[in-house]
Amino acid sequence: MKLLAYPISVIYLLFFGFTLVVFHPIQWFMLNVFGYKSHKVSVDWLQFFLLRCQNLLGTRFSFKNDFKIDPKRPVIIVTNHQSMFDIPPIIWYMRKHHPKFISKKELGQGIPSVSYNLRHGGSVLIDRKKPIEAVAAIKAFGQYIEKNNRAAVIFPEGTRSRDGSPKPFQTKGLLTLFAEIPSATIVPITVNNSWKTIRYGKFPLGLGSNVTFKVHQPINVGDKEPMELIKIIEKQITDAIVI
Repeated sequence: MKLLAYPISVIYLLFFGFTLVVFHPIQWFMLNVFGYKSHKVSVDWLQFFLLRCQNLLGTRFSFKNDFKIDPKRPVIIVTNHQSMFDIPPIIWYMRKHHPKFISKKELGQGIPSVSYNLRHGGSVLIDRKKPIEAVAAIKAFGQYIEKNNRAAVIFPEGTRSRDGSPKPFQTKGLLTLFAEIPSATIVPITVNNSWKTIRYGKFPLGLGSNVTFKVHQPINVGDKEPMELIKIIEKQITDAIVI
């Protein structure tokens, strides 16, 4: 399987790179000529085509959500993190909530389409080496989410899990978002098998992964004390991880 993964990964990377390059000027045009709403549509369709690129690797995606989540309220999406391939499905399947991300500043430069969207689409770029500045940036980000009824996406493990095993949640970012987005609905999501897409590292990519997303019972920020909320959502997410 690994031997076959080499030529298929090359084909995937060609389509992946082409998609990013094509959508970069489309994003620029939509944002600068028509504004945020049109830009968002271009970002949504970028994710759709990135998912189709993943299909070239035999990757399948399923997104299970049995709950009605009000799109007119701000949302905090809390999820485990297994690979970069976690992100396009969240943006696509949760698109009516306008997902925005807390990302490391390095991603804000050098990646066609991705860097542009992170800089101009409402996400926040933080420097992990400067925690005080990072907290201030997350506070401003939370206020933006609260004001505009967007969705803040946070990966509280901090770093990706290389084998799917859950890592302890870091609380500072979550607590900051809870404080700055008091009217938010928290939406816990468990990701499974995304790590298998990078089981060999960055190259070749893994073939035939069945990546699943499961939305758990949403909970309002004000329903529990902050630390109790974190314990509840961490248990919801980690109990559903399949190793």
